[in-house]
Amino acid sequence: MCFYNQKRFACGDWSWTSFAHRCNYEYRTGETCGMRLVNATENDKNNCRLCEKIETKYRRRSAELERLARWKREGATLVASMDRSERLILDLEKEIRALQRERDDRRSTLLR
Repeated sequence: MCFYNQKRFACGDWSWTSFAHRCNYEYRTGETCGMRLVNATENDKNNCRLCEKIETKYRRRSAELERLARWKREGATLVASMDRSERLILDLEKEIRALQRERDDRRSTLLR
């Protein structure tokens, strides 16, 4: 039961930060017992790394959707570019789902 500081993000996720102090159960010098307890919590106004990646992919996806809609509206003859843009949108949606699944898996394993 060694004590660590914790960082809580605006999205609700958290992470361990620095080591605070050792408990009485570990007698070896420089070793920790392996159990982590929260010493102090630092609130961070930013989102976690996964949420930031998801937001970035959403922004890129919306930009591609707007570009594709503009090309279709203007009747562009850039069929190859439109196909590439549609594939990119599908790839971005797949990456977003994978990141959301990773975030949900991480949160569900922490609650057990």
